[in-house]
Amino acid sequence: MNGNAKQVAKLGVFTLAIMNVTAVVSLRGLPAEAEYGVSSAFYYLFAALVFLIPTSLVAAELAAMFKDKQGGVFRWVGEAFGKKWGFLAIWLQWIESTIWYPTVLTFGAVAIAFIGMDQSHDMALASNKLYSLVVVLLIYWTATFISLKGMGWVAKVARIGGLVGTIIPAALLVVLGIVYLATGGVPQMDFHGSFFPDLTNMNNLVLASGIFLFYAGMEMGGIHVTDMENPAKNYPKAIFIGAAVTVIIFVLGTFALGVIIPQKDINLTQSLLIGFDKYFAYLKASWLSPVIAVALAFGVLASVLTWVSGPSKGIFAVGKAGYLPPFFQKSNENGVQRNILLVQGAIVTVLGLLFVIMPSVQSFYQILSQLTVVLYLIMYLIMFAAAIRLRYNMKDYPRPYRIGKGGNGMMWIVSGVGFCGSLLAFVLSFIPPGQIATGSNTVWYLVLAIGCIVMVGIPFIIYANRKESWVDKTSTFAPFHWEA
Repeated sequence: MNGNAKQVAKLGVFTLAIMNVTAVVSLRGLPAEAEYGVSSAFYYLFAALVFLIPTSLVAAELAAMFKDKQGGVFRWVGEAFGKKWGFLAIWLQWIESTIWYPTVLTFGAVAIAFIGMDQSHDMALASNKLYSLVVVLLIYWTATFISLKGMGWVAKVARIGGLVGTIIPAALLVVLGIVYLATGGVPQMDFHGSFFPDLTNMNNLVLASGIFLFYAGMEMGGIHVTDMENPAKNYPKAIFIGAAVTVIIFVLGTFALGVIIPQKDINLTQSLLIGFDKYFAYLKASWLSPVIAVALAFGVLASVLTWVSGPSKGIFAVGKAGYLPPFFQKSNENGVQRNILLVQGAIVTVLGLLFVIMPSVQSFYQILSQLTVVLYLIMYLIMFAAAIRLRYNMKDYPRPYRIGKGGNGMMWIVSGVGFCGSLLAFVLSFIPPGQIATGSNTVWYLVLAIGCIVMVGIPFIIYANRKESWVDKTSTFAPFHWEA
Protein backbone atom coordinates (compact mmCIF):
# COMPACT_ATOMS: atom_id res chain seq x y z
CA MET A 1 0.00 0.00 0.00
CA ASN A 2 2.79 2.42 0.85
CA GLY A 3 4.44 1.74 -2.49
CA ASN A 4 1.29 2.72 -4.35
CA ALA A 5 0.83 5.81 -2.23
CA LYS A 6 4.27 7.04 -3.24
CA GLN A 7 3.24 6.90 -6.90
CA VAL A 8 0.44 9.40 -6.37
CA ALA A 9 1.54 13.03 -6.63
CA LYS A 10 -0.05 14.92 -3.72
CA LEU A 11 -0.43 18.70 -3.89
CA GLY A 12 0.83 20.81 -0.98
CA VAL A 13 -0.62 24.12 0.24
CA PHE A 14 2.06 26.17 -1.52
CA THR A 15 1.71 24.26 -4.81
CA LEU A 16 -2.08 24.61 -4.93
CA ALA A 17 -1.89 28.29 -3.89
CA ILE A 18 0.55 28.95 -6.75
CA MET A 19 -1.65 26.92 -9.13
CA ASN A 20 -4.63 29.06 -8.07
CA VAL A 21 -2.67 32.28 -8.59
CA THR A 22 -1.45 30.98 -11.93
CA ALA A 23 -4.98 30.04 -12.99
CA VAL A 24 -6.57 33.28 -11.78
CA VAL A 25 -3.87 35.89 -12.39
CA SER A 26 -2.90 36.87 -15.87
CA LEU A 27 -0.83 40.02 -16.25
CA ARG A 28 -2.45 40.42 -19.66
CA GLY A 29 -5.42 42.01 -17.86
CA LEU A 30 -3.46 44.93 -16.42
CA PRO A 31 -3.65 47.23 -19.49
CA ALA A 32 -7.46 47.11 -19.53
CA GLU A 33 -7.66 48.43 -15.97
CA ALA A 34 -4.69 50.80 -16.31
CA GLU A 35 -6.96 52.95 -18.48
CA TYR A 36 -8.79 53.98 -15.32
CA GLY A 37 -5.73 55.35 -13.53
CA VAL A 38 -6.08 55.61 -9.75
CA SER A 39 -9.72 54.55 -9.89
CA SER A 40 -8.59 51.10 -11.13
CA ALA A 41 -7.90 50.29 -7.48
CA PHE A 42 -11.59 50.89 -6.76
CA TYR A 43 -12.62 48.36 -9.41
CA TYR A 44 -10.16 45.74 -8.16
CA LEU A 45 -11.18 46.13 -4.54
CA PHE A 46 -14.90 46.29 -5.39
CA ALA A 47 -14.69 43.13 -7.50
CA ALA A 48 -12.66 41.42 -4.77
CA LEU A 49 -15.32 42.24 -2.18
CA VAL A 50 -18.35 41.25 -4.24
CA PHE A 51 -16.84 38.40 -6.24
CA LEU A 52 -13.35 37.08 -5.41
CA ILE A 53 -13.85 36.81 -1.64
CA PRO A 54 -17.37 35.30 -1.88
CA THR A 55 -16.12 32.85 -4.51
CA SER A 56 -13.13 31.85 -2.38
CA LEU A 57 -15.22 31.38 0.78
CA VAL A 58 -17.98 29.42 -0.92
CA ALA A 59 -15.52 27.24 -2.86
CA ALA A 60 -13.58 26.52 0.36
CA GLU A 61 -16.73 25.33 2.17
CA LEU A 62 -18.05 23.24 -0.72
CA ALA A 63 -14.71 21.66 -1.65
CA ALA A 64 -13.96 20.71 1.97
CA MET A 65 -17.54 19.48 2.40
CA PHE A 66 -17.17 17.05 -0.52
CA LYS A 67 -13.43 16.48 -0.12
CA ASP A 68 -13.74 12.72 -0.70
CA LYS A 69 -16.05 12.94 -3.70
CA GLN A 70 -15.35 13.71 -7.34
CA GLY A 71 -17.03 16.25 -9.57
CA GLY A 72 -16.16 19.77 -8.40
CA VAL A 73 -18.98 22.18 -9.30
CA PHE A 74 -20.98 19.28 -10.76
CA ARG A 75 -21.07 17.71 -7.30
CA TRP A 76 -21.79 20.99 -5.54
CA VAL A 77 -24.64 22.06 -7.82
CA GLY A 78 -25.94 18.55 -8.38
CA GLU A 79 -26.38 17.94 -4.65
CA ALA A 80 -28.40 21.16 -4.46
CA PHE A 81 -30.51 21.22 -7.62
CA GLY A 82 -30.11 17.84 -9.32
CA LYS A 83 -27.96 16.29 -12.00
CA LYS A 84 -29.19 18.40 -14.93
CA TRP A 85 -28.10 21.66 -13.32
CA GLY A 86 -24.90 20.10 -12.06
CA PHE A 87 -24.05 19.04 -15.60
CA LEU A 88 -24.77 22.56 -16.87
CA ALA A 89 -22.39 24.00 -14.26
CA ILE A 90 -19.44 21.70 -15.06
CA TRP A 91 -20.09 22.13 -18.79
CA LEU A 92 -19.98 25.93 -18.53
CA GLN A 93 -16.75 25.76 -16.54
CA TRP A 94 -15.20 23.59 -19.22
CA ILE A 95 -16.51 25.34 -22.34
CA GLU A 96 -15.77 28.87 -21.12
CA SER A 97 -12.18 27.90 -20.44
CA THR A 98 -12.00 26.39 -23.94
CA ILE A 99 -13.24 29.64 -25.49
CA TRP A 100 -10.91 31.62 -23.21
CA TYR A 101 -7.70 29.93 -24.40
CA PRO A 102 -7.25 32.02 -27.58
CA THR A 103 -7.46 35.27 -25.57
CA VAL A 104 -4.76 34.40 -23.06
CA LEU A 105 -2.70 32.76 -25.78
CA THR A 106 -2.91 35.93 -27.86
CA PHE A 107 -1.08 37.59 -25.00
CA GLY A 108 1.48 34.77 -25.15
CA ALA A 109 1.98 35.44 -28.85
CA VAL A 110 2.54 39.13 -28.11
CA ALA A 111 5.09 38.23 -25.43
CA ILE A 112 7.05 36.09 -27.87
CA ALA A 113 6.90 38.85 -30.51
CA PHE A 114 8.64 41.18 -28.07
CA ILE A 115 11.64 38.88 -27.72
CA GLY A 116 13.25 41.01 -30.44
CA MET A 117 15.17 44.21 -29.69
CA ASP A 118 13.37 46.48 -32.20
CA GLN A 119 10.14 47.68 -30.53
CA SER A 120 8.52 48.97 -33.75
CA HIS A 121 9.18 45.63 -35.46
CA ASP A 122 7.94 43.75 -32.38
CA MET A 123 4.70 45.76 -32.31
CA ALA A 124 4.07 45.10 -36.00
CA LEU A 125 4.67 41.37 -35.55
CA ALA A 126 2.37 41.25 -32.50
CA SER A 127 -0.42 42.80 -34.59
CA ASN A 128 -0.02 40.25 -37.40
CA LYS A 129 -3.01 37.89 -37.40
CA LEU A 130 -1.28 34.94 -39.06
CA TYR A 131 1.64 35.12 -36.65
CA SER A 132 -0.75 35.27 -33.67
CA LEU A 133 -2.74 32.26 -34.94
CA VAL A 134 0.37 30.11 -35.38
CA VAL A 135 1.75 30.93 -31.92
CA VAL A 136 -1.64 30.51 -30.22
CA LEU A 137 -1.98 27.00 -31.60
CA LEU A 138 1.66 26.12 -30.91
CA ILE A 139 1.47 27.08 -27.22
CA TYR A 140 -1.95 25.48 -26.74
CA TRP A 141 -0.98 22.11 -28.21
CA THR A 142 2.25 22.14 -26.22
CA ALA A 143 0.17 22.56 -23.05
CA THR A 144 -2.11 19.73 -24.18
CA PHE A 145 0.77 17.30 -24.72
CA ILE A 146 2.20 18.15 -21.29
CA SER A 147 -1.24 17.55 -19.74
CA LEU A 148 -1.36 14.11 -21.33
CA LYS A 149 1.68 13.15 -19.24
CA GLY A 150 -0.31 13.39 -16.01
CA MET A 151 -0.80 15.56 -12.92
CA GLY A 152 2.83 15.23 -11.81
CA TRP A 153 4.03 17.06 -14.92
CA VAL A 154 1.21 19.61 -14.74
CA ALA A 155 2.00 20.48 -11.10
CA LYS A 156 5.73 20.94 -11.81
CA VAL A 157 5.30 23.14 -14.87
CA ALA A 158 2.45 25.13 -13.30
CA ARG A 159 4.44 25.77 -10.10
CA ILE A 160 7.61 26.87 -11.91
CA GLY A 161 5.71 28.75 -14.62
CA GLY A 162 3.54 30.52 -12.06
CA LEU A 163 6.61 31.81 -10.25
CA VAL A 164 8.76 32.60 -13.28
CA GLY A 165 6.04 33.83 -15.62
CA THR A 166 3.53 35.55 -13.34
CA ILE A 167 4.58 36.26 -9.75
CA ILE A 168 8.20 37.29 -10.40
CA PRO A 169 7.34 39.51 -13.42
CA ALA A 170 4.51 41.11 -11.42
CA ALA A 171 6.87 41.85 -8.52
CA LEU A 172 9.49 43.15 -10.96
CA LEU A 173 6.94 45.45 -12.60
CA VAL A 174 6.05 46.95 -9.21
CA VAL A 175 9.72 47.39 -8.25
CA LEU A 176 10.44 49.05 -11.61
CA GLY A 177 7.60 51.49 -11.02
CA ILE A 178 8.93 52.38 -7.55
CA VAL A 179 12.49 52.84 -8.87
CA TYR A 180 11.23 54.97 -11.75
CA LEU A 181 9.33 57.32 -9.43
CA ALA A 182 12.10 57.38 -6.79
CA THR A 183 14.72 58.43 -9.36
CA GLY A 184 12.73 61.33 -10.74
CA GLY A 185 10.78 59.64 -13.53
CA VAL A 186 7.71 61.55 -14.69
CA PRO A 187 4.54 59.53 -13.92
CA GLN A 188 2.04 59.17 -16.77
CA MET A 189 -0.70 58.38 -14.26
CA ASP A 190 -2.47 61.23 -12.48
CA PHE A 191 -2.20 60.22 -8.84
CA HIS A 192 -4.36 63.20 -7.90
CA GLY A 193 -7.28 61.66 -9.72
CA SER A 194 -10.32 60.40 -7.87
CA PHE A 195 -10.27 56.95 -6.30
CA PHE A 196 -14.00 56.70 -7.06
CA PRO A 197 -14.78 56.49 -10.80
CA ASP A 198 -17.64 58.18 -12.62
CA LEU A 199 -20.24 55.43 -12.26
CA THR A 200 -22.73 57.46 -14.31
CA ASN A 201 -20.60 56.69 -17.38
CA MET A 202 -21.88 53.40 -18.76
CA ASN A 203 -18.63 52.79 -20.68
CA ASN A 204 -16.71 52.72 -17.39
CA LEU A 205 -19.04 50.08 -15.97
CA VAL A 206 -19.00 47.92 -19.09
CA LEU A 207 -15.23 47.62 -19.48
CA ALA A 208 -14.82 47.21 -15.74
CA SER A 209 -17.24 44.27 -15.71
CA GLY A 210 -14.49 42.31 -17.47
CA ILE A 211 -12.50 42.42 -14.24
CA PHE A 212 -14.71 39.65 -12.91
CA LEU A 213 -13.08 37.28 -15.37
CA PHE A 214 -9.67 38.38 -14.07
CA TYR A 215 -10.77 37.02 -10.68
CA ALA A 216 -12.56 33.94 -11.99
CA GLY A 217 -11.19 30.46 -11.44
CA MET A 218 -10.57 30.29 -7.70
CA GLU A 219 -13.19 27.55 -7.42
CA MET A 220 -11.40 25.45 -10.02
CA GLY A 221 -9.05 24.15 -7.33
CA GLY A 222 -12.04 22.17 -6.06
CA ILE A 223 -11.32 19.72 -8.86
CA HIS A 224 -7.99 18.92 -7.18
CA VAL A 225 -9.23 18.72 -3.59
CA THR A 226 -8.82 14.93 -3.50
CA ASP A 227 -5.23 15.34 -4.73
CA MET A 228 -4.21 17.08 -1.47
CA GLU A 229 -2.96 15.90 1.87
CA ASN A 230 -5.52 16.79 4.58
CA PRO A 231 -7.75 18.76 2.16
CA ALA A 232 -10.24 19.91 4.82
CA LYS A 233 -7.50 22.00 6.43
CA ASN A 234 -5.09 22.67 3.56
CA TYR A 235 -7.51 23.55 0.75
CA PRO A 236 -9.08 26.61 2.42
CA LYS A 237 -5.59 27.75 3.46
CA ALA A 238 -4.32 27.49 -0.12
CA ILE A 239 -7.32 29.29 -1.56
CA PHE A 240 -7.07 32.26 0.85
CA ILE A 241 -3.33 32.66 0.21
CA GLY A 242 -4.03 32.63 -3.51
CA ALA A 243 -6.80 35.24 -3.17
CA ALA A 244 -4.62 37.68 -1.19
CA VAL A 245 -1.70 37.39 -3.63
CA THR A 246 -4.09 37.89 -6.55
CA VAL A 247 -5.45 41.22 -5.29
CA ILE A 248 -1.98 42.56 -4.47
CA ILE A 249 -0.60 41.66 -7.90
CA PHE A 250 -3.48 43.27 -9.77
CA VAL A 251 -3.61 46.56 -7.86
CA LEU A 252 0.13 47.29 -7.68
CA GLY A 253 0.81 45.90 -11.16
CA THR A 254 -1.81 48.12 -12.76
CA PHE A 255 -0.42 51.21 -11.03
CA ALA A 256 3.10 50.36 -12.19
CA LEU A 257 1.92 50.02 -15.79
CA GLY A 258 -0.06 53.27 -15.67
CA VAL A 259 3.02 55.11 -14.38
CA ILE A 260 5.06 54.43 -17.53
CA ILE A 261 2.43 54.44 -20.33
CA PRO A 262 0.09 57.39 -21.10
CA GLN A 263 -3.58 56.44 -20.88
CA LYS A 264 -4.21 57.33 -24.55
CA ASP A 265 -1.49 54.90 -25.70
CA ILE A 266 -2.71 51.82 -23.82
CA ASN A 267 -3.30 48.74 -26.00
CA LEU A 268 -4.96 45.66 -24.51
CA THR A 269 -2.61 43.12 -26.04
CA GLN A 270 0.74 44.93 -26.21
CA SER A 271 0.96 47.48 -23.40
CA LEU A 272 2.38 45.15 -20.75
CA LEU A 273 5.39 44.32 -22.91
CA ILE A 274 5.75 47.94 -24.00
CA GLY A 275 5.68 48.96 -20.33
CA PHE A 276 8.56 46.63 -19.50
CA ASP A 277 10.44 47.89 -22.57
CA LYS A 278 10.05 51.49 -21.42
CA TYR A 279 11.21 50.73 -17.87
CA PHE A 280 14.26 48.81 -19.08
CA ALA A 281 15.10 51.58 -21.57
CA TYR A 282 14.88 54.13 -18.74
CA LEU A 283 17.33 52.05 -16.70
CA LYS A 284 19.53 51.51 -19.80
CA ALA A 285 18.99 47.75 -19.51
CA SER A 286 17.04 47.05 -22.70
CA TRP A 287 18.76 43.68 -22.97
CA LEU A 288 16.34 42.51 -20.25
CA SER A 289 13.29 42.97 -22.50
CA PRO A 290 13.70 39.65 -24.33
CA VAL A 291 14.24 37.88 -20.99
CA ILE A 292 10.97 39.15 -19.53
CA ALA A 293 9.17 38.36 -22.79
CA VAL A 294 10.31 34.72 -22.56
CA ALA A 295 9.29 34.57 -18.88
CA LEU A 296 5.82 35.95 -19.63
CA ALA A 297 5.34 33.48 -22.48
CA PHE A 298 6.30 30.67 -20.08
CA GLY A 299 3.76 32.05 -17.61
CA VAL A 300 1.06 31.86 -20.28
CA LEU A 301 1.97 28.23 -20.91
CA ALA A 302 1.68 27.49 -17.18
CA SER A 303 -1.66 29.30 -16.94
CA VAL A 304 -3.12 27.45 -19.90
CA LEU A 305 -1.73 24.17 -18.60
CA THR A 306 -3.50 24.67 -15.26
CA TRP A 307 -6.79 25.27 -17.04
CA VAL A 308 -6.33 22.51 -19.61
CA SER A 309 -5.92 19.94 -16.83
CA GLY A 310 -8.58 21.33 -14.44
CA PRO A 311 -12.05 21.67 -16.00
CA SER A 312 -11.37 18.85 -18.48
CA LYS A 313 -10.57 16.53 -15.56
CA GLY A 314 -13.84 17.49 -13.90
CA ILE A 315 -16.03 16.91 -16.94
CA PHE A 316 -14.13 13.66 -17.63
CA ALA A 317 -15.06 12.27 -14.20
CA VAL A 318 -18.66 13.34 -14.75
CA GLY A 319 -18.68 11.86 -18.25
CA LYS A 320 -17.60 8.44 -16.96
CA ALA A 321 -20.58 8.50 -14.60
CA GLY A 322 -22.82 8.37 -17.67
CA TYR A 323 -23.20 11.97 -18.80
CA LEU A 324 -21.03 11.86 -21.92
CA PRO A 325 -20.80 9.30 -24.75
CA PRO A 326 -18.06 6.63 -24.40
CA PHE A 327 -15.84 8.45 -26.91
CA PHE A 328 -15.30 11.26 -24.40
CA GLN A 329 -14.45 8.79 -21.63
CA LYS A 330 -11.27 7.46 -23.23
CA SER A 331 -8.05 7.97 -21.31
CA ASN A 332 -4.40 7.25 -22.01
CA GLU A 333 -1.96 5.08 -20.07
CA ASN A 334 -1.54 7.90 -17.53
CA GLY A 335 -5.26 8.00 -16.83
CA VAL A 336 -5.53 11.43 -18.51
CA GLN A 337 -8.71 12.43 -20.40
CA ARG A 338 -7.19 12.03 -23.88
CA ASN A 339 -10.21 12.44 -26.16
CA ILE A 340 -11.66 15.38 -24.23
CA LEU A 341 -8.33 17.17 -24.53
CA LEU A 342 -8.19 16.46 -28.27
CA VAL A 343 -11.76 17.70 -28.84
CA GLN A 344 -10.96 20.75 -26.72
CA GLY A 345 -7.93 21.38 -28.91
CA ALA A 346 -10.04 21.12 -32.08
CA ILE A 347 -12.43 23.78 -30.71
CA VAL A 348 -9.52 26.08 -29.83
CA THR A 349 -8.11 25.61 -33.33
CA VAL A 350 -11.43 26.58 -34.94
CA LEU A 351 -11.76 29.62 -32.66
CA GLY A 352 -8.26 30.65 -33.63
CA LEU A 353 -9.43 30.93 -37.23
CA LEU A 354 -11.76 33.75 -36.15
CA PHE A 355 -8.69 35.95 -36.36
CA VAL A 356 -9.34 36.28 -40.10
CA ILE A 357 -12.84 37.78 -39.75
CA MET A 358 -12.40 40.12 -36.78
CA PRO A 359 -11.20 43.66 -37.62
CA SER A 360 -8.14 43.40 -35.37
CA VAL A 361 -6.37 41.16 -32.89
CA GLN A 362 -7.52 43.52 -30.13
CA SER A 363 -11.21 43.29 -31.08
CA PHE A 364 -11.02 39.49 -31.34
CA TYR A 365 -9.40 39.45 -27.92
CA GLN A 366 -12.14 41.60 -26.37
CA ILE A 367 -15.20 39.83 -27.80
CA LEU A 368 -13.95 36.35 -26.86
CA SER A 369 -13.04 37.61 -23.40
CA GLN A 370 -16.56 38.97 -22.99
CA LEU A 371 -18.18 35.69 -24.11
CA THR A 372 -16.16 33.78 -21.54
CA VAL A 373 -17.29 36.29 -18.88
CA VAL A 374 -20.95 35.75 -19.76
CA LEU A 375 -20.73 31.94 -19.70
CA TYR A 376 -18.64 31.79 -16.56
CA LEU A 377 -20.92 34.17 -14.67
CA ILE A 378 -23.90 31.90 -15.36
CA MET A 379 -21.99 29.11 -13.63
CA TYR A 380 -21.20 31.36 -10.68
CA LEU A 381 -24.84 32.40 -10.31
CA ILE A 382 -25.79 28.73 -10.07
CA MET A 383 -22.92 27.97 -7.67
CA PHE A 384 -23.80 30.74 -5.21
CA ALA A 385 -27.45 29.67 -5.22
CA ALA A 386 -26.39 26.04 -4.66
CA ALA A 387 -24.28 26.97 -1.61
CA ILE A 388 -27.36 28.48 0.07
CA ARG A 389 -29.57 25.56 -0.94
CA LEU A 390 -27.13 23.02 0.53
CA ARG A 391 -27.40 24.67 3.95
CA TYR A 392 -31.00 23.45 4.01
CA ASN A 393 -31.16 20.15 2.14
CA MET A 394 -27.85 18.91 3.63
CA LYS A 395 -27.90 20.85 6.89
CA ASP A 396 -26.47 18.00 8.99
CA TYR A 397 -23.70 17.07 6.55
CA PRO A 398 -20.17 17.57 8.00
CA ARG A 399 -18.55 20.86 7.00
CA PRO A 400 -14.82 20.80 7.91
CA TYR A 401 -14.73 24.44 6.83
CA ARG A 402 -17.87 26.52 7.38
CA ILE A 403 -18.80 30.12 6.53
CA GLY A 404 -20.06 31.54 9.84
CA LYS A 405 -19.94 29.71 13.15
CA GLY A 406 -23.66 29.11 13.51
CA GLY A 407 -26.84 29.50 11.50
CA ASN A 408 -27.09 30.35 7.81
CA GLY A 409 -27.08 34.14 7.98
CA MET A 410 -23.44 34.57 6.99
CA MET A 411 -23.85 32.15 4.08
CA TRP A 412 -26.82 34.20 2.84
CA ILE A 413 -24.73 37.38 3.05
CA VAL A 414 -21.62 35.97 1.38
CA SER A 415 -23.43 34.06 -1.38
CA GLY A 416 -25.99 36.83 -1.80
CA VAL A 417 -23.28 39.42 -2.37
CA GLY A 418 -21.52 37.09 -4.82
CA PHE A 419 -24.78 36.38 -6.66
CA CYS A 420 -25.71 40.06 -7.00
CA GLY A 421 -22.19 41.03 -8.08
CA SER A 422 -22.17 38.28 -10.70
CA LEU A 423 -25.63 39.28 -11.96
CA LEU A 424 -24.56 42.92 -12.35
CA ALA A 425 -21.45 41.93 -14.31
CA PHE A 426 -23.53 39.52 -16.44
CA VAL A 427 -25.95 42.26 -17.55
CA LEU A 428 -23.17 44.78 -18.23
CA SER A 429 -21.18 42.26 -20.27
CA PHE A 430 -23.63 42.49 -23.17
CA ILE A 431 -22.95 46.20 -23.76
CA PRO A 432 -19.99 46.97 -26.11
CA PRO A 433 -17.30 49.02 -24.33
CA GLY A 434 -16.91 52.49 -25.81
CA GLN A 435 -13.15 52.66 -25.16
CA ILE A 436 -12.27 49.75 -27.45
CA ALA A 437 -12.89 49.32 -31.19
CA THR A 438 -14.76 46.02 -31.36
CA GLY A 439 -15.93 46.37 -34.94
CA SER A 440 -19.62 46.08 -35.76
CA ASN A 441 -21.98 46.27 -32.78
CA THR A 442 -24.21 43.83 -34.65
CA VAL A 443 -21.42 41.24 -34.70
CA TRP A 444 -20.76 41.93 -31.01
CA TYR A 445 -24.38 41.29 -29.97
CA LEU A 446 -24.78 38.28 -32.26
CA VAL A 447 -21.62 36.56 -31.03
CA LEU A 448 -22.55 37.06 -27.38
CA ALA A 449 -26.25 36.24 -27.69
CA ILE A 450 -25.95 33.26 -30.03
CA GLY A 451 -22.83 31.99 -28.27
CA CYS A 452 -24.57 32.16 -24.91
CA ILE A 453 -27.77 30.42 -26.12
CA VAL A 454 -25.89 27.65 -27.93
CA MET A 455 -23.41 26.94 -25.15
CA VAL A 456 -26.12 26.83 -22.48
CA GLY A 457 -28.40 24.69 -24.66
CA ILE A 458 -25.86 21.99 -25.58
CA PRO A 459 -25.57 20.41 -22.08
CA PHE A 460 -29.37 20.18 -21.78
CA ILE A 461 -29.53 18.41 -25.14
CA ILE A 462 -26.75 16.00 -24.14
CA TYR A 463 -28.42 15.35 -20.79
CA ALA A 464 -31.82 14.66 -22.40
CA ASN A 465 -30.27 12.10 -24.79
CA ARG A 466 -27.97 10.28 -22.37
CA LYS A 467 -28.11 6.48 -22.38
CA GLU A 468 -27.59 3.83 -19.72
CA SER A 469 -24.82 2.39 -21.89
CA TRP A 470 -22.81 5.58 -21.35
CA VAL A 471 -22.07 4.64 -17.75
CA ASP A 472 -18.51 3.36 -17.34
CA LYS A 473 -18.70 0.21 -15.21
CA THR A 474 -15.35 1.08 -13.63
CA SER A 475 -16.51 4.56 -12.60
CA THR A 476 -16.19 5.23 -8.88
CA PHE A 477 -18.33 8.37 -8.98
CA ALA A 478 -20.12 8.48 -5.66
CA PRO A 479 -23.95 8.80 -5.69
CA PHE A 480 -25.61 12.02 -4.60
CA HIS A 481 -26.93 12.22 -1.04
CA TRP A 482 -30.50 11.85 -2.26
CA GLU A 483 -29.57 8.67 -4.18
CA ALA A 484 -27.79 6.89 -1.33
